[in-house]
Amino acid sequence: MTRLTRQQKEAIGLLQIGTFLEYFDLMLYVHMAVLLNELFFPKTDVHTASLLTAFAFCSTYVLRPFGALFFGYIGDNIGRKTTVILTTTMMAISCMIMANLPTYAQIGVTAAWVVTACRMVQGLSSLGEIMGAEIYVTEITKPPHQYPAVSFISIASNFGSLAALCVAALATHYGFNWRMAFWIGACIALVGSVARTRLRETPEFLALKEKIKRARSEQVNNISGTKKLPKMRHQEDWKEKIPYSTSFYYFLVYCGWPLTFYLAYMYFIPVLKTKFGYSPEDIISHNLWVAFVTIFVAIGWSWMSYYIYPLKILKVRGFMALILMALLPFLLEVSSSPIHIFILQTLILSLHLGGVPADSIFIKRFPVYRRFTATTFLYALTRAVMYIITSFGVIYLTEWFGFYGILIITIPICIGFLAGVYHFEKLEKSSPQSVFTPAELTHDQAAA
Repeated sequence: MTRLTRQQKEAIGLLQIGTFLEYFDLMLYVHMAVLLNELFFPKTDVHTASLLTAFAFCSTYVLRPFGALFFGYIGDNIGRKTTVILTTTMMAISCMIMANLPTYAQIGVTAAWVVTACRMVQGLSSLGEIMGAEIYVTEITKPPHQYPAVSFISIASNFGSLAALCVAALATHYGFNWRMAFWIGACIALVGSVARTRLRETPEFLALKEKIKRARSEQVNNISGTKKLPKMRHQEDWKEKIPYSTSFYYFLVYCGWPLTFYLAYMYFIPVLKTKFGYSPEDIISHNLWVAFVTIFVAIGWSWMSYYIYPLKILKVRGFMALILMALLPFLLEVSSSPIHIFILQTLILSLHLGGVPADSIFIKRFPVYRRFTATTFLYALTRAVMYIITSFGVIYLTEWFGFYGILIITIPICIGFLAGVYHFEKLEKSSPQSVFTPAELTHDQAAA
């Protein structure tokens, strides 16, 4: 089994660093929402404040499907490299604006609208970043190295979120200027954009573009007289229709992470505030320790994927998550200390419903010519739909039915996740070597 080359390691390292910075900038506001929302939004009652928090949170994701079409076109027609450079630059600009933005007390509602617009830009940028990086790594590596390599792109985003939490803790406990944090993120993002110019386009994408170029050349050479224009070969070979079932089950698999994230980091905020009297500073410190624990668990899942087939890992994790979600309302009712909440949060994140460490398996099931657009759009759609459902739905379901109201959302999502995993497992068994990519060793052969 061949090891990763120096060029592959360098590319993976650059992409991981870039993803870390993107998600540091993106999650800085999320984890400081309890503080920054008071600066950029008007003061209201508790219920309205929860809705404003949900609105600020969702604004990051609602336009992502449109951004997916934009970045998808660039990624599929111009190149994967161009996309990851563009996303980092967009994030840097939005951070610069937020670092200098006056508060609500200074300019009124304009501050709220500008913050929301910047959050939307950051959401679009982070979408193109993480999907572009995962597709790039998928196309330059082979199993079993591919599984942990792609997974560590997501882990880099977790480290970015952790760093944002650390800065949030510094800002709330020690008076660190939060504007300086946005400036630091913006400057580093600009440096990252320049560094990424060293990346080379993926061989798989370049090979596809060369085939299309040759096919078009052959078409031009075959045209003569009134002879009917022949159909271009590349339209038949590479512009395959993506099966609806593949898109549907991909959507179901990726619906799980928004639910996991919202439950772990946002849902417990009112509980910690009202039941245990936590201040915003206490909540940030509490979530910081949650992030530390879950990152180490995520690294463990990724490391295991080198030795255990990723879809098997997802099945086990999915069933364990289903059991946890079914028990969650009862566990919340009987919780009597913050440590109980901490344990629930770490369990939810450790058994998260998401593609890691099988992201590359899902990505390879889409044809190269449409891979970026299809996967990015579906990924964005899951975030836009699920963050709206969870952010607003959980508020009202909990208000109407208590803690048991969340079962209306959690149980169907868990079942859908498992259905999606089983679908892709069936595809892998029927066609271990994807028809859309060069032949490669199966996981068991490669790991031997």
